[in-house]
Amino acid sequence: GGGVMALVLRNGDYVPDGLGGFQRAEGAAEVLERVLWKLTVRRGSFPFLPGLGSRLHTLGLTKPGEREALAGQYVREALVDEDVDVQEVALRQKGDRAVVSVRMEWQGETLAAAVEVGGLV
Repeated sequence: GGGVMALVLRNGDYVPDGLGGFQRAEGAAEVLERVLWKLTVRRGSFPFLPGLGSRLHTLGLTKPGEREALAGQYVREALVDEDVDVQEVALRQKGDRAVVSVRMEWQGETLAAAVEVGGLV
């Protein structure tokens, strides 16, 4: 089957606020965790929340030449209610798996996430 697995959890450059505060870092980590969860959950797997999750797991049903554009569409669709500005979505395929990398901005901070998608032939 074509499962989707979270691979990378990485904060953007964190600049301490000088007051010993780590609020923004925690916030960023929480946002990333939610983003990764929404990208890995299959859209439609929660009957009462039909809009939750992503369609990245369906990439294997699409033509190889269309996958990167569709990955971008699916990522933006999955994160539409998140306070992030998706700046770049890249797809790197290797065999029947691909890594979808997402670069986004959240409150002026750059966050990066990557999920692995299977079932691509």
